[in-house]
Amino acid sequence: MKYLHTMVRVSNLEKSLDFYCNKLGLKETRRVDHEEGRFTLIFVAPEGQEECPLELTYNWDPGAYNEGRNFGHVAYEVDDIYETCQQLSDAGVVINRPPRDGKMAFIRSPDNVSIELLQKGLALEKKEPWSSMESIGHW
Repeated sequence: MKYLHTMVRVSNLEKSLDFYCNKLGLKETRRVDHEEGRFTLIFVAPEGQEECPLELTYNWDPGAYNEGRNFGHVAYEVDDIYETCQQLSDAGVVINRPPRDGKMAFIRSPDNVSIELLQKGLALEKKEPWSSMESIGHW
């Protein structure tokens, strides 16, 4: 068995690509338009890990997607959890669960997909302002 990808539906392609590529730092690796089915598939992945893509499915006809907590989350390892969260925060991304422990944080995509950020290796030493930040919403 071989892992292929995880798929999430997105309601606004521009906002989603801005979030996943410009803010989170993934890169678009492949795009396929299915005119007959009226949808677009866009695959994004971390640099150097193109074999582990996230498939963004955009249906051309509008529709509301309810938040599916049963989905769980997508997780990415980062080199510096504090630096990553600061860059995301500076870009306007809400840090729903700050990295109080120096190890883990959660954010949400424009379509409320929960994304876990995990510190590579051991947890970093606890650091302000992160260690005293409260969670916002749910993650």
